[in-house]
Formats: sequence, structure tokens, C-alpha cells
Amino acid sequence: MRVFNFCAGPAMLPTEVMAQAQAELLDWQGQGVSVMEMSHRSPEFIALAKGADADLRELLTIPDDYHVLFMHGGGRGQFAAVAMNLLGDNGKALYLRSGSWSKAAAEEARRFGEVDEIEVIEERDGTKALNMPSFSAEQGDYRYLHYCPNETVDGIEISEVPDSPWPIVADMSSCILSRPIDVSKYGLIYAGAQKNIGPSGLSLVIVKRDLLELPSLPMPSIMDYRITAENESMFNTPPTYALYIAASVFAWLKKQGGVAAMGERNQRKADELYDYINQSDFYKNPVASNLRSRMNVTFQLADESLNSEFLSQAKARGLLALKGHRSVGGMRASIYNAMPHQGVLALVAFMDEFAKAQQA
Repeated sequence: MRVFNFCAGPAMLPTEVMAQAQAELLDWQGQGVSVMEMSHRSPEFIALAKGADADLRELLTIPDDYHVLFMHGGGRGQFAAVAMNLLGDNGKALYLRSGSWSKAAAEEARRFGEVDEIEVIEERDGTKALNMPSFSAEQGDYRYLHYCPNETVDGIEISEVPDSPWPIVADMSSCILSRPIDVSKYGLIYAGAQKNIGPSGLSLVIVKRDLLELPSLPMPSIMDYRITAENESMFNTPPTYALYIAASVFAWLKKQGGVAAMGERNQRKADELYDYINQSDFYKNPVASNLRSRMNVTFQLADESLNSEFLSQAKARGLLALKGHRSVGGMRASIYNAMPHQGVLALVAFMDEFAKAQQA
């Protein structure tokens, strides 16, 4: 029986990448040691890091006036790092609240500077919908506008980039590399690795060079974007194994046809699952169709007393980690880049069989 892991993060990695990592675990590139045992300043590892940088720049068409930084602390670490790097000298920021993670980002940033928040999700006849306001520089002297394009917990994806007069900072932890984006529209993009990049612990930052001219706050050196950029992400020992896996994932993505091809594949997977939910009277999704996440598909059973049985039977079928986040309940199928179409087909088949059995 093949197992499909729908965990929201740490999430499944491409089978090909995992097989390569297994084969190279004890002997990387004929060195006789694991990549985990290599000096991060060795010529071999430096070449790996530079290759990861080059591949990522190619995949996302990152302009030359942007730094690519590989850092510690995951996405939550970046909640603090963004504020510390950009809110010095009494700086102020605007945060758009669209769900659990954008709320958490604003709460963390408020520890370091002044933050205003705008709620951009509203209930319309029991459905979550987007209410994106227009913005004007007259609203405030903000250093940046922060938003989360994909809310992992809530199953919400904001496809439109806010029309902002201030630099845009985006938490793309759960949607990075899932579809093409125009990096030039953003001042800073950050992402925890554990969704579409690699193991947890590593974080990615893509930041426009001129944004680092803003005054910063006192902070630990390893959180300082300027120091990280000056040292090409090697100021201190990076999470070397996580970076090795990330480099392998970037290479795998290129073999799949790049981000554009991956975006088409992800859209087909999401459509397959949402189309089934839409025609069912046993399952429901409370998010407006134009706001539904392609990465994290949330749904509820009409009879929530069947939740435990649904999860138990799904696990027996090799469909893992479908329980929704504790704050919202229901179910959640995370179908990141590494999830094959077969996994979605297997889930839809099971959901249909379970519903028919309960309705018989």
C-alpha cells in the first residue's frame, strides 16, 4: 500500500529527492563522509550553496538587485527578523490579517515596533471572502505592508498582490515555488522551508537590496539581513543538511519543468479535490471559490461526529495527516509540490466511498 502524507508541515518531500539523500547519506560526492559532516566552508559545500542560490534565482526569475539569504529560525524567526531589520528609528508597519499566520506575524512584530492591522477577510452568507481595501501613502508613513498570500490553517490563498505604495513583505512559507510570481513586486519575501523547500529549521529570505538601507533595531547578528548578505549566508554555520535537501529540491523542480509547470500541476490537483467537494452534500468548504488555497484544502464533514471514523479509515488506507488544525477543526489536505496527482485521486476515491457508506 502506498502512503500519501497530507501533513501541512513538515510536509512530504519529493520521493526522488529522498531516495538521493538516502543513497548519499554516508558518502556525499565520493567524499567518504555525509554532507552533514562536511565543513560549511569547504569548497564542496560552498559550491552546493552557490548552486542552490543560482537554481532558486532561475526558478523564480529573481532580479539581480535582490539578495537571496538562507537563514535559521523558520517562518516564526522571520516574523521577528523582518521587524528588527526594518523598523528601527521608530518605524511603523501595516499588517493585513487574513488568518492565523498573518495574525501571529503582526503579534510578533508588535514586540519591536508600531504595527497597524487591517482585517481583509469577511463573512458573506457563511462564506469567507476577501475584502481588500485600496491603499494610499496618505494613510501613513509605513516602512512596509505585510501580508500572507497563503494561510495554511485557514485554507485561504490571496492571489492578487496588494496595490501598495509601501514595500510589500510577504510570508510565502506555504506557497513559495508553487506557481510563478513576479518577485519585483515585493520588497521582501520570506518562507519557512518545511512546506515546499526542505526540512524545518531553514528559512529563505529574498530581499531587495535598497530595503536594507532602512534603519534597523539592535538584534542578534544571525538575524541581521545585512550581515547575512555580506557573508553570503555563511556568517555562522548554516543548517547544512537542510540546505543540501533544499538544493536537491530546486534541482528536482527544474527537472519537472520549473515553477510554471509546477503551477499547472498544482492547479489540476486542487481542481480535482475542490470539484469533488463542490458536488458533494456530505463535505463542504467555507471559503469563497476565488480565495481557496491550492496548497491547503480545508473541508468539513456534514456530520462532524464522523470525524474520528473518517480519520481512522483514511489512515488505514495510507492517507495520513488529514486532521484540520486544532483552531478550526474539520479536515485539511495539504497538497504541496511533492504530492503527486495520484495522492489526490486516492483521497477523492476514499472520500467518495466513505460518504456513500455513511449515506447508504
